[in-house]
Amino acid sequence: MRTPFVAGNWKLNKTPDEAETLARCVVDAVSGITGVDVAICPPFPALERVASAVRGTAIGLGAQNMYWASEGAFTGEVSAPMLLTCGCEYVILGHSERRQFFGETDETVNRRLKTALRAGLKPIVCLGESLDERQADRTEQVVEAQMRGALNGLSADDVQGITLAYEPVWAIGTGLTATSEQAEAVHGFLRQVLARLYRDEVAQAVRIQYGGSVKPDNAAALFDQDNIDGGLIGGASLEADAFAAIVKAAV
Repeated sequence: MRTPFVAGNWKLNKTPDEAETLARCVVDAVSGITGVDVAICPPFPALERVASAVRGTAIGLGAQNMYWASEGAFTGEVSAPMLLTCGCEYVILGHSERRQFFGETDETVNRRLKTALRAGLKPIVCLGESLDERQADRTEQVVEAQMRGALNGLSADDVQGITLAYEPVWAIGTGLTATSEQAEAVHGFLRQVLARLYRDEVAQAVRIQYGGSVKPDNAAALFDQDNIDGGLIGGASLEADAFAAIVKAAV
């Protein structure tokens, strides 16, 4: 039985002061909710402040990206040891915004993923198609290629330590949401590909989140699907009560 997992991606929002305040509100809002794993992923400058706010609670801390080198002349990048020192448990990799605006590719996601696993971080690996790709009936082709690229060279044991997040690009920050049936179809397809790449018990163990304009009023219908194991939440994670309602929906 897979434990559902809800993670909040705060993106480029909240100063360290604001992030600490929000984190403490999230702690209060989700207090007492069991049967679901919860994490929040603030911007890099806020990681240590948020770590102090969630310390001693069941809420995990994640970063929004990391580089594959541990040190060196890589201006603007952040390493796995730096994230661990800040108290991170999780790291988001391959988000569509990283691919769209910062040149991420399946190859660079793979390099980051291998480094994260070696460091003991728990990666959340994002996959998703654009609106043009969906309209051209290429969704399965696109997400399979992204997953194969990200997981290239990884063992079955490695893969069981990864969370996948299906985030249709056309539904991120647009207010559009895949229907629960559309989302379930892609999640089920991804699990079939995992079974082909590894074996069925591995595919059944891997958690696959849905992301893309998840809100309190649509979360339950999405999370009720057999292959959807929670969500990677963007805008709604910036409001503690809304995020808590989504967490409750995942139980």
